[in-house]
Amino acid sequence: TYSDYAAMLADPQVEAVVIATADAFHVPLTKQAIAAGKHVLVEKPMGVTVEECAELAQLVKASGLTLQVGYMKRFDPGLEFVHDFAQKELGQRLAFKSCYHDSIYRYTMTDNLQVIPVASPQALRPEGNPKADKRRYFMLTHGSHLVDTARYLGGEIERVNARLVERFGAYCWYIAVDFADGSVGHLDLIVAVRGDWREDFQLEAEHGNAAGKIHLPWFHKTSEVEVFSTKDGLFRRPLGEDAHTYKRQIEGFADTILTGAPQLGANVDDGAEGVRILVAIS
Repeated sequence: TYSDYAAMLADPQVEAVVIATADAFHVPLTKQAIAAGKHVLVEKPMGVTVEECAELAQLVKASGLTLQVGYMKRFDPGLEFVHDFAQKELGQRLAFKSCYHDSIYRYTMTDNLQVIPVASPQALRPEGNPKADKRRYFMLTHGSHLVDTARYLGGEIERVNARLVERFGAYCWYIAVDFADGSVGHLDLIVAVRGDWREDFQLEAEHGNAAGKIHLPWFHKTSEVEVFSTKDGLFRRPLGEDAHTYKRQIEGFADTILTGAPQLGANVDDGAEGVRILVAIS
């Protein structure tokens, strides 16, 4: 263990670091790690401004090191199946829509699934409360997943047009999307709904479609997805037996570093583009 970040980075036995601090520290700490020659898995969002993410992207590419952003949903077996099936079977995309509805009951559910946290009195925390600005916090925390899933399954996003309504302590964003390939989309983010957690998507394409329900991540259960192809007239519903997405993203990160395996997780360009879209929505 280390009580000093610089001392850890100076240790030649340390090959890679995971950065899971408050959002504002992601880029500064990642830059220090890259400068020390370490591979980085940095939590989402990669940064909080377009400019700092663009600068980081240049540094990472010049270093030749691996940077992966913690969009762990890309390691959900159901979403992986849809992503690959759409690339091979569905042809041109027509439309994509998805929603991310956090629940007022979510933290009770999460607390029942997680270990009880133990905090040190010496723990360093950023000044102020990063959750005080609700619009900013909800967009960076939840909107980042919504946007990355849309990019992962729907393709590059060219334009967004967002509306926001705030009532009774709840926030609702409705976002119209133009994808780079000419297809259209709709994303909606609500925090928090007076009901169950809901995260789902639907993709309509030239040779079929795909739809899915994504579970609360801490259940570690694969998404319930179903795809249909006009080529054979069949529906398919995969079952992913290992859906611990947090574990799988670490394994994927390590495989890329140790064996040169293709990077299945979000790379530095994905991280920068995600922040650009979040800023545009805001």
